[in-house]
Amino acid sequence: MQIIAVIPARYAATRFPAKLMQMLGTKTVIRHTYENTVATGLFTDVLVVTDSDIIYREIISNGGKAVMSSKEHESGTDRIAETVKEMNVDVVINVQGDEPFVQRSSLEKLCNIFHDQSVQVGSLMHILTDEEQINDPNCVKVVVNKQMDALYFSRSVIPYKRDASTPVAYYKHIGMYGYRKDSLLQFTALPASLLEQTEKLEQLRLLENGFRIRMAVTEPVGVSIDTPADLEKAKQLL
Repeated sequence: MQIIAVIPARYAATRFPAKLMQMLGTKTVIRHTYENTVATGLFTDVLVVTDSDIIYREIISNGGKAVMSSKEHESGTDRIAETVKEMNVDVVINVQGDEPFVQRSSLEKLCNIFHDQSVQVGSLMHILTDEEQINDPNCVKVVVNKQMDALYFSRSVIPYKRDASTPVAYYKHIGMYGYRKDSLLQFTALPASLLEQTEKLEQLRLLENGFRIRMAVTEPVGVSIDTPADLEKAKQLL
């Protein structure tokens, strides 16, 4: 099975512009993400896809692989679809550019999902125990069925405990995805859906259109760089 990793990398992030080019130790955030993904040894190829000359040069000048995409894309998923459309690959793993602590164990679990030939799309989650995160709308929760397929993703608390004594596990969605190539191209050709627009969660477009998303439980992957405060946390963790 030909599995590649593609890292969408946008320079002008809304919440933290140029976050991928911020220094984390002796390297930029995007270079950490790229090199740690390559170091897993799981992939036929690893590419950064970007609309930024700055990010492109950062990867190429340090011996990596990068491609330029159209600036018109709405999402990183659209950038990836453009990149892989003419490539001979079976599965595409979307690694977020702001995940500098990406680990082999998590990515391996995501790749292993696709040994089941019925799986179209895969993603990751980890158990939540912190009440503040459970109630935080910036922390996306997911509930699954007995086959570990996602039932729903939400910024709200799901499931809601009607009886406080009922034991229940809460899961945080980790925004890394795997797609069979055909499913990725079908997905990105679909218009934005109502639930997607309501919750501002792209993965709901998949569920609304009948795709199954197989989930795997993993450990937290470190710090995602969404804000300057996250960068400071990452520096401490490094």
